[in-house]
Amino acid sequence: MKKILILASKSPRRIDILKKNKIEFKIIPAKITEISRYKRPDLMVKELAYKKALKVAMSNRDNPVLAADTIVYLKNKVIGKPENKKEALKLLKLQNGKWQRVYTGVALIWLEKEIFLCDFEVSRCLARKLNESELKKLSGKHLDKAGGYAVQDENDYFIKKIEGDFDNVVGLPMNIVRKFLKKINYMEIR
Repeated sequence: MKKILILASKSPRRIDILKKNKIEFKIIPAKITEISRYKRPDLMVKELAYKKALKVAMSNRDNPVLAADTIVYLKNKVIGKPENKKEALKLLKLQNGKWQRVYTGVALIWLEKEIFLCDFEVSRCLARKLNESELKKLSGKHLDKAGGYAVQDENDYFIKKIEGDFDNVVGLPMNIVRKFLKKINYMEIR
């Protein structure tokens, strides 16, 4: 029977990244409570990605399951997804003109083969220094994204510079995904 990678996410960004890289997959979103017992951002994203992958793998033992979790980290604080436009404005003001780190944890679990892989990527981003009206204009655009901005959106000019992996900032570092798929010989088993 043909094996297919399962993406434990309905994130349009993660879906786009896999499609652009011509990786065949199906989508089964993981429904977990995204709370980590860790305070360190690298451990936090790895734990949450692992929990997501495991949740979906438990009912899909015979296929590899890929999951990811992304956070923005600034001044020892996790900057998550804003709940509304007012919170988005507050988050954008906090990041305005500052360097921050974007962490993404990636996990691949294949229970049938007893494969458990987990890693993370970190990139640095410098936010442009914008005035109040520019921040207000951006504040309602990306309520579904960590930090309240989207580097992949041509109309989102908030991030001035990225040091590190662009796909990581979008939400799925392909260097890790490729490494994991190579380890499980995914291209040969399809």
